[in-house]
Amino acid sequence: MADIEDTHFDTGDSGASTTYPMQCSALRKNGFVMLKARPCKIVDMSTSKTGKHGHAKVHLVGLDIFSGKKYEDICPSTHNMDVPFVKREDYQLTDISDDGYLCLMSDNGDLREDLKIPEAEIGQQLKSEYDAGKELLCTVLKSCGEECVIAIKTNTALDK
Repeated sequence: MADIEDTHFDTGDSGASTTYPMQCSALRKNGFVMLKARPCKIVDMSTSKTGKHGHAKVHLVGLDIFSGKKYEDICPSTHNMDVPFVKREDYQLTDISDDGYLCLMSDNGDLREDLKIPEAEIGQQLKSEYDAGKELLCTVLKSCGEECVIAIKTNTALDK
């Protein structure tokens, strides 16, 4: 009987995929695609003609949506590529903790304090504008289990 009480079950996610397949020829510039297992925004793509034996090839250039790093890939136009599910949400910045975590409030009033200030210049801009007393809206991008603040804007409706 004691064995049953000592049993520990690990919790897991729902098992839903973070990507879906799409034919390479159906991808478009400014869309999203997985390049080298990273979610990227397509900044350039070109299609080469079919060769003597085969398929037209699509050359994709993308920027990682979190780090900004550039990735490239070449794939036959008839093959499928993984496209990440990307969710974009706006939050109102309510506070910045001493250890660098943002306190963000969603439209329905839910608070979250699990995102750090971004490393890049957007992080410095966010901190300086918050210290100046401005009301800020943070745009958070979520994909493949990662989240990051990618843009901020001054909320003029709240300043009045």
